[in-house]
Amino acid sequence: MPIEAVVIHLHRGAPPKPAFGRPCNGCGVCCAAEPCPAGALLSRRRQGACVALRWDEDGAVYRCGLLVAPRELLPWLPAAAVPGLARLARRWIAAGRGCDSAAEVDSPPAA
Repeated sequence: MPIEAVVIHLHRGAPPKPAFGRPCNGCGVCCAAEPCPAGALLSRRRQGACVALRWDEDGAVYRCGLLVAPRELLPWLPAAAVPGLARLARRWIAAGRGCDSAAEVDSPPAA
């Protein structure tokens, strides 16, 4: 079965994708290609960029909006529910488990 090429757009300052299993560095490739289970619910799709993907200008990394801006994504969420959502989101995105994206990245040639 041929591998399908998918074009994703990331911030020019994003770090390069780490090798599969290496620590996450916030490159954003995984979430720009397809959402995790939580992102699929939020995005209402199983393919394409996750609506929760957020660029952190100060850190020059991508972060999950469910962790860094939950009430921006879910304005109806009571403040008391934010810690519980954060615990669940960390599990759904496999935070601390290492890179789980097998995507191979080709960057465009430098201009």
